[in-house]
Amino acid sequence: MSPQRVRLQYNVSLLHPNALVGCRVQRVPEGSTERYTRWINTLSQEQLITQVYTSHGPTVVMPTWFCSRKWYLKVGPFDERGKGVPEDLLFFYQSLRQGGRLFRVDRCLLIYRYHEKAATHSVTEETIWKLRVNFLQERVLSQWENFTIWNAGRQGRKLYRCLSPTNQKKVKAFCDVDENKIQKGFYTYEESKERPKPRIPILHYSKASAPFVICVKLDMTGGVLEEKLDSLQLKEGTDYFHFN
Repeated sequence: MSPQRVRLQYNVSLLHPNALVGCRVQRVPEGSTERYTRWINTLSQEQLITQVYTSHGPTVVMPTWFCSRKWYLKVGPFDERGKGVPEDLLFFYQSLRQGGRLFRVDRCLLIYRYHEKAATHSVTEETIWKLRVNFLQERVLSQWENFTIWNAGRQGRKLYRCLSPTNQKKVKAFCDVDENKIQKGFYTYEESKERPKPRIPILHYSKASAPFVICVKLDMTGGVLEEKLDSLQLKEGTDYFHFN
């Protein structure tokens, strides 16, 4: 880490004692996890909060964390069950549940090494998925009367199937840009024990209504997704949340 790291993050922590304070990072080897590193370093202050549900995990990444001992003791301890447990994500969510805030010093103060034997690779995608779905339901969907899932493909349908029965009933539609999916008209939840089985309309995104849960990967459409969201004059954190 850089010689300035402790001083700069400590100064922010003094102003915000109930916060996890991070910083920008340099990833080595250069070019490893390029999209993830760009995400870490370029999130806005608002997105540190709004994008906590994405598959990237904590918006302020654990190797950069700085916080007061008092806050750590209130939130903690870390889950020490070992291999396969996403202790950083669990602590991160618990900090937010306790009313914790998030900040990032916008200086590169840490070299963040990537290697194939890192403990993070022992955590399964399904473990992370379940934690994320539960946190989304707890923090967002519980506050909404209804919503639209943006993506009628595999990821959108998987999210729908993993929701609680109460939140499944809140899904008023799927929306997409794929004409083949839109022409099908409906997604039928075949695994449902209800009769008749739930049939969720599939709409063109321009005909769907907020709020949305976006199940399209970030930084993978060359800005097309962001342009579509802007064209609908939607506000992140109010009208939509990113989930993928």
